[in-house]
Amino acid sequence: MPDPARLAALRRDYAALGLSETGLRDSWHAQLGRWMADATAAELTEPNAVVLATAAADGRPSARTVLLKAHDERGLTIFTNYTSRKGRELDGNPQACLVLPWVELQRQVIASGPVSRIPSEESAAYFHSRPRGAQLSAWASHQSAVIPSRAALEQRRAELDQQFGEQIPTPDFWGGFRLAPETVEFWQGRPDRLHDRLRFRRADGDWVVERLSP
Repeated sequence: MPDPARLAALRRDYAALGLSETGLRDSWHAQLGRWMADATAAELTEPNAVVLATAAADGRPSARTVLLKAHDERGLTIFTNYTSRKGRELDGNPQACLVLPWVELQRQVIASGPVSRIPSEESAAYFHSRPRGAQLSAWASHQSAVIPSRAALEQRRAELDQQFGEQIPTPDFWGGFRLAPETVEFWQGRPDRLHDRLRFRRADGDWVVERLSP
């Protein structure tokens, strides 16, 4: 059994440079682009990995790691099977939170706001940019559904590989969601747990920057 005292004693003092208001880019998406470039340059395993938190209509939450595939002034975009648990929850309760946990850089970004499906043309463009194997897997997987075995999944994928020609159509049950943030927080670890937290918040059609207590 793990020693609870050892777990409680685990800590690391963050010693990175701070984050100041004067050091921020003019917009949240420009600042996110800067930090994403830093994460990519640092050769993190998955610099675009994000934790997506959703909730069912009754308020029961769920979370999972997905990949951020686009971000601009409109919001942050992920792709999924619309019939999966996250897809159903995003359709039924279109609010979400995305967290980019760049632990190695002592940083994280937290974006929260309403979510909507992106246009089908955008989903199709991304779908056809994926490797053929990933396209087949999107068709083969009834995401979040109980399946009898791994073998059944692989057999279904093999059947689809034979069925489709060179061009695989975009599934009508698959596509993108875009989170249009109302808040985007940039968190930078600092010594003695006095972290820097700067938040962009939408207010009356504009954005304000606020410093939050750590």
